[in-house]
Amino acid sequence: MFDLTSLVRPNIRAMKPYSSARDEFQGEAHVMLDANENSLGSAGPELFNRYPDPLQRAVKAELAQVKKVAENQIFLGNGSDEAIDLLVRLVCVPGQDKILILPPTYGMYEVAANLNDVALERLPLTADFQLSPETVQQVVASDAKIVFLCSPNNPTGNLLHAAAIEEILRGFRGLVVVDEAYADFAAAPSWTTRLAEFPNLVVLQTFSKAWGLAGLRLGMAFASPDVIGYLNKIKPPYNVSEATQQHALAALRDAPHFEQMREALLRGRDELAAALPKLEIVEHVFPSDANFLLARFRPDATAVYDYLVARGIIVRNRTTQPGCAGTLRLTVGTPQENEQLLVALQEYK
Repeated sequence: MFDLTSLVRPNIRAMKPYSSARDEFQGEAHVMLDANENSLGSAGPELFNRYPDPLQRAVKAELAQVKKVAENQIFLGNGSDEAIDLLVRLVCVPGQDKILILPPTYGMYEVAANLNDVALERLPLTADFQLSPETVQQVVASDAKIVFLCSPNNPTGNLLHAAAIEEILRGFRGLVVVDEAYADFAAAPSWTTRLAEFPNLVVLQTFSKAWGLAGLRLGMAFASPDVIGYLNKIKPPYNVSEATQQHALAALRDAPHFEQMREALLRGRDELAAALPKLEIVEHVFPSDANFLLARFRPDATAVYDYLVARGIIVRNRTTQPGCAGTLRLTVGTPQENEQLLVALQEYK
């Protein structure tokens, strides 16, 4: 049985969170002299002299409608990276506990572990970047405090099989974090639809990809109200700026534009996936549920990467990642950028 109270570090269970001025007062007032702000205004053209809502209530109210979850099931942070770091801090005692990752996968899980002096258990994915039955059983039997499952996976682009994730959710004793940064590009339903079934489930999403707001650095975590309550307890008081909250609200209220961009990127992905295998230097293009493609090049992916850089086209060299020898990760660009990439690869000698 999953028991959040026993999983959380004892010192965090006992700690008293910082109480900011905006935690102690919400609402409208004519004279605000409680937070040592600059009452004269702001340098620059915009007014940002007041601290933002520390719990981002307006954004969460809009987001709850879009994602069909309750507001108390949402955590917002400085990118998904903040949520990753806080989750590790929440349950892992430095120098004692460990997290579990399944390479090749997103590199920030390992960074968060190293930063917090937490050990890593690595169980590699199969050659087609899936969880084998044996690996699922190893995950379930592990005494790690968190397992990170990136789906769609980065850098491979594919969804992990839902049945394997569900088996882990039912058997693993720690937190199961499903990182869905690229879920808006996948046909499968989000794991946010199953939060009520699994108290150990945390789903990560982001405004950086399909929403096109990478410059805002706004990430989302969805979980039980109990998990979200702990994340709010240990986060910095004002971790999401007022400017970020305003831009996020504007984006959430512009759903048609979001959908137009998403559909355009999916068309671009399909066109690239069809065109790349026709090139002599492309050995294999892996199936993708994200806004990028992982492709294996011959005879030397690094030479192709250097050639593209010289042409002013920057992709990601993933050839040193486990199971990714000879590969480059290609983000779907504008139609013009995609065409420039294909022409450059066609002209490679």
